[in-house]
Amino acid sequence: MKKVSTPSFTKLPRHIGLIMDGNGRWAKGSGLTRLQGHKRGRKTLQLIGEEAQRLGIQYLTAYAFSSENWLRPKDEVFGLMTLLRESLQREFDKFTERKIRIRFIGDFSKVPDKTLTIMKKAEEQTRDFDRFHLTLAIGYGGRQEITHAVQKLLEKMHKDGGSPSDINEADIQANLYTHDLPDVDLIIRTSGEQRLSNFLPWQSVYSEISFVQKPWPAFGLEDFHRVLADFQNRERRYGKISEQL
Repeated sequence: MKKVSTPSFTKLPRHIGLIMDGNGRWAKGSGLTRLQGHKRGRKTLQLIGEEAQRLGIQYLTAYAFSSENWLRPKDEVFGLMTLLRESLQREFDKFTERKIRIRFIGDFSKVPDKTLTIMKKAEEQTRDFDRFHLTLAIGYGGRQEITHAVQKLLEKMHKDGGSPSDINEADIQANLYTHDLPDVDLIIRTSGEQRLSNFLPWQSVYSEISFVQKPWPAFGLEDFHRVLADFQNRERRYGKISEQL
């Protein structure tokens, strides 16, 4: 394998979100099954995750399975859930060795029991690690997340009293799946699509976004480095003008 030199970065995102698009299309173009495409995509996530940790990036959130993905063919959904379970089982020792904290966000009501058990085990066994935070969005939808947060606030209000006008942004933030994660600095979407597809709408209001033409399985370290180099050249103003920064 060709050795990839690492550029020198002066500014890196603290939190990266990944929309890992194109596994199926890559597989079709390569004469493989969709599940084989997802397996190759898993290897890409491992590669990018290891590089992100090596560079000192602290948080990585990957859109692994959306709430809409439950509508896909049953055999593909079954294959994805099995792939998730087997991947977690195989990587337990690596998570511990590299002090990676694993978290899952989303609605898990449709996740098979065997897979859910392994997910809970991974979270429990890594909960005290803080060297690198890997969050996998499973059965996730951004609108669903915000709706769920508001429902929790209204339930608390019904129980304890209060007025809807008392609800503020901090209250909603505190009830999101990602309540203990920082906002996303950079979102990377592969496969040429230019939309966020219900991924972290609350957390991405000030995110820089990079759309990459390559499908996720073909996304490599050089591509990742190019995106990071572009990020460090961007000016994040948060509503201010350049002179105020």
